[in-house]
Amino acid sequence: MAGLNIVENSSGKYKGQTCISKRGRGRLRSSLFKAMITIVAKNEEFKQLHRYYTTRENNPLKKKQSLIALCCKLIRVFYAILKKGVKYDGNKMLSDIKREALARTA
Repeated sequence: MAGLNIVENSSGKYKGQTCISKRGRGRLRSSLFKAMITIVAKNEEFKQLHRYYTTRENNPLKKKQSLIALCCKLIRVFYAILKKGVKYDGNKMLSDIKREALARTA
């Protein structure tokens, strides 16, 4: 509903760039982005994820791209909290970084 899913502009042999679809609600997307700026500044786990996304060796993201990716992650965290009734666990959320590091060493 937020329009943050990734789409690729490609046709036949042409492979275009990927971007967000923007097919969802613009106000929701805008609110998530503004909230994410504050969350990255105040929350240590999201700050570490933002630092990881912008400084990783393989496919580093630009700052705005990282914030959009973190907005998607925030939606997934909200969904898990509401649907499954689990408590927020920052260490579980940071497990994405550890999986990437383990995959590189293997």
